[in-house]
Amino acid sequence: MSTNTEVAQIFYAIADLLDLQGERFKPDAYRRAARSIESLGEDLRKVAQRGGLDQIPGVGEAIREKITEYLRDGKIHYYDRLRESFPSGVLELMRVPGIGPKTTGRFYLQLHIDSPAALAQAIDEGRLNGLAGFGPKKIDNLREALRAVAAAPPVARTPLLTAWRLARSVMRELSERTPVHDIAVAGSVRRCRETVGDLDILATSARPPETIAVFAGLRGVRKVVMQGDTRATVIHDPGIQVDLRVVEPASYGAALQYFTGSKDHNIHLRTLARDQGLKINEYGVFRGETRIAGATEEEVYASLGLQWMPPEIRENQGEIEAGLRKQVPVLIQLEQIRGELHRHVADAPDAEWMARLVTDARHRKLQYLGLVVPAGRDTESTTSLIHTVRRLWEAARPDALRLRIGGEVVLGVPVDRSSPESLFDYLVGVPAQDAAAPPKPPAGPPGRGLAFVGHLAFAPAGGEAPREGVMPWIDWCRANGVALEMTPAGAEDGLDGGAARWAHEAGVTLVLSAGAGDLSELELTAARARRAWVPPERVLNSRADGVGGAAPKGRKSKGAAPTARK
Repeated sequence: MSTNTEVAQIFYAIADLLDLQGERFKPDAYRRAARSIESLGEDLRKVAQRGGLDQIPGVGEAIREKITEYLRDGKIHYYDRLRESFPSGVLELMRVPGIGPKTTGRFYLQLHIDSPAALAQAIDEGRLNGLAGFGPKKIDNLREALRAVAAAPPVARTPLLTAWRLARSVMRELSERTPVHDIAVAGSVRRCRETVGDLDILATSARPPETIAVFAGLRGVRKVVMQGDTRATVIHDPGIQVDLRVVEPASYGAALQYFTGSKDHNIHLRTLARDQGLKINEYGVFRGETRIAGATEEEVYASLGLQWMPPEIRENQGEIEAGLRKQVPVLIQLEQIRGELHRHVADAPDAEWMARLVTDARHRKLQYLGLVVPAGRDTESTTSLIHTVRRLWEAARPDALRLRIGGEVVLGVPVDRSSPESLFDYLVGVPAQDAAAPPKPPAGPPGRGLAFVGHLAFAPAGGEAPREGVMPWIDWCRANGVALEMTPAGAEDGLDGGAARWAHEAGVTLVLSAGAGDLSELELTAARARRAWVPPERVLNSRADGVGGAAPKGRKSKGAAPTARK
């Protein structure tokens, strides 16, 4: 377990214990700090060494001192003292669905129930019967919640790309087989967090029970945890929980906003609403009992005097202030990507492959395709392969779609005179393969024609790129006018959202690619770039000429993200 995870888990536990003590504001402060630490792309020890703890959103003086204490001593005395105030099982009890801090405190003080096992025993003995607020239905719900917790698999987070593909598959099947009108994924997937705890899907439907029934019976569903007329929860391959809520059209926008989050973003919105005499929840925005907004996200935000903002940046890190000023920056959109620049050419391409690729690119209204020949080929075989590609291209009737031929080169490896580099329209740099060491940029400048660097493996699936590993590449690319590639796989094959933001803020241009998947996955890459606050002018393949224009060097973008709130 990383240091960041250890500290975040302690802060979450502190927040829970403070909730039990009845504290009103401190729990939210610790949870916000925990979420910020979880999402850091840099180890806390490195942040502390450069004096950057105060720059983490939600970390003030008191929390900074506790982080420093943990880094020095391996523990936080404040947490130890809080923990001694309650039996260990009380925290587990509070995490049972339907039981919050107030109910937990009531069980503990009135009935001496100090764990989920003790609650189950109390229910079996009838000790909750007659307790104010606990009728037969509520007691049955508690019994079912305890059973679900006992049967639930260990909590694991799923890499974003895996979760995104599953969400897209589920939504496609529901759209094809049931009378849904609107449907979208919410939560961490919509915000493009690197890992996802579960999937939240929202829909409107002409026949909600039918939609729910189809959802519960989808191929890949391992277990139906709960099924009602408008909501269901299942465990789906590869072991991820998926929730579907069918909501009224008048509440769809409010529900989508609410379940997208983040929690800190939503808390800030509720504060704005309260200051204006309004109430906001998953059903809409209300003045008294009258709903004044809710059908779309745009009208929800507008009712609070805010400009709508992309879901990927809703982390309460300056986006709400920008929305109040009507200055949310223009961020890259899928339709602004003019071409794909990193489609690998197989050793023996055929007409079917080319026809499928051209059809897909035309369907997505791309203007050019960059087909890349892998590194390590001799001039003769490369010339033959390029000739084959051009012949297949013409046979596929590409119309206005333009072909660019790219070549991969290994960075830092001397090139001899027999190199076929002159055959290419541009070059893609890849690091030398060394499984024992992280990729490092070359000591000197690149040769002519290098457009961007790709296939940088900074972290495993779902991991986040460490700042100390990424910054040398950012500095090298900025100095040499070379772009960096971003793919749907994040730091496993390029930049994650945090690293892309560092690159963008340093003035480095990005190339957005579909990676190893089909061209539809450009949609996820564009969303990842929005999470990094990347504007279209910072994306090389948003330009009509693609790699025909040189990447700008080290210049700050006008669309740079505002400073994170502290």
